[in-house]
Amino acid sequence: MEHGYTVAQVRAAEATAMTGLGAGVLMQRAAAGLATAVLRRLRAAGGAYGSRVLLAVGSGNNGGDALFAGVRLAGRGVAVTAWRAGAEVHGDGWAAFLAAGGREVDAATARAQLGRQQLVVDGVAGIGSRPGLEPPVAAFAAACRALGVPVVAVDLPSGLAPEPPFSDAPHFTAASTVTFGCYKLCHLLEPARSECGEIELVDIGLELPEPTVSQWTPGDLAAAWPVPDANSDKYSRGVVGLDTGSVDYPGAAVLTAAGAIGAGAGMVRYLGPPQVAARIVDRYPNIVTAQGRVQALVVGSGWGERPDRGVVARAIEARVPLVVDADGLRHLSKRGHAAVLLTPHSGELARLLGVPREQVTADPIAAVRSAVDRTGCSVLLKGATQYVATPGENRVWLGIPGPGWTAQAGSGDVLAGICGTLLAAGLDVVAAALAAASVQALAAAARPGPVTPQALAEGLGETLQRRQRIGGQLSAAPPHNPGFGLVC
Repeated sequence: MEHGYTVAQVRAAEATAMTGLGAGVLMQRAAAGLATAVLRRLRAAGGAYGSRVLLAVGSGNNGGDALFAGVRLAGRGVAVTAWRAGAEVHGDGWAAFLAAGGREVDAATARAQLGRQQLVVDGVAGIGSRPGLEPPVAAFAAACRALGVPVVAVDLPSGLAPEPPFSDAPHFTAASTVTFGCYKLCHLLEPARSECGEIELVDIGLELPEPTVSQWTPGDLAAAWPVPDANSDKYSRGVVGLDTGSVDYPGAAVLTAAGAIGAGAGMVRYLGPPQVAARIVDRYPNIVTAQGRVQALVVGSGWGERPDRGVVARAIEARVPLVVDADGLRHLSKRGHAAVLLTPHSGELARLLGVPREQVTADPIAAVRSAVDRTGCSVLLKGATQYVATPGENRVWLGIPGPGWTAQAGSGDVLAGICGTLLAAGLDVVAAALAAASVQALAAAARPGPVTPQALAEGLGETLQRRQRIGGQLSAAPPHNPGFGLVC
């Protein structure tokens, strides 16, 4: 699991560490890690000795980190130059850099020699700076992109906001980012994450509080996924009910069924319109349309203008683990509970909160927390980064990221079906939401390019088998979920 922290949390941890160790010790640890990462890239590209590296340094500690890393690079035979991109520079770092044989260049020379550099180290600004760059630095960052010169960012690409809200202000785009002590929110949340390139974390000895966000890894998915054993049957594996689709939108019902079956449901009961049931059984003859007990229920996908406004309220009252998707979100008429999982995209969440969509996309963490507080339900916010929050917890959880190809109609229907299967199998709501979002992302990553949502659903088993082979043993089945007496 990877944990992310706010600027305030990082500042407090650094202050505590500096009280005990001193700022110089932390900077030397950071510089050593940065130099190691740069040398690794240079060797991979053909060798460090004789290569050219340009440092773009600002007045803060990031500039000092870059300068002391430059000292180490010069000691390995790298030709290191430095452009003082700000009005000031870290004094001790600058003196050590010059003493090690580093050379200063001005802005014009830095631009003119840019095409001859093996890479640029961006040490202009840190987490305490405002988003954006001064015009000369912005022009230099744009030139790096245009010429294809790799940039190694110190802690974060300069000009990028360290945490939401993210903006389109000018910033460096990094091939890799070397960060110190912990991940900042920009390293884990899109769209900032993509601007950081490959991210390397260097331990400098910070004592950290409870994280603001925690992102699952493939190992977490493998540990949580329920696997049947010799004592399992279709009921113990979980019976999921689907009240999804409509005469106008039958495809949503087919796709929720695909997600539920692909995720390994013991049984799927389809509880929607009879006209749609026939379509689903034609595609999946293993689906049951008779009434009976279910251990989780999925509602809302493809409902359209459904006249019965009480379906969601009745399901909430039954205390069954419940997934409310798409059109079902408009039927929330009463406060829910933690076992109710809402699965909106940003537009649906904005409508639920009564705010502009831009407010949700600017600060998704605040938006999902607000939705949890307002509804009493758990929330899975779908998107490039998938956020999960639940009542009683301050931390927001992130699914494993996946490619942008899953941004297509029907992916959310499949996701709702996967969530329902995992709730029926007995996973708690946070684990079910994270596992569903993560397995769909991994399935898409394994088959890059445009792949239909139903094809990805049918490939979930292959994805899980691959994870078991390379990522560790999948979990044993969780405790049996008796279904809370719900009969549909």
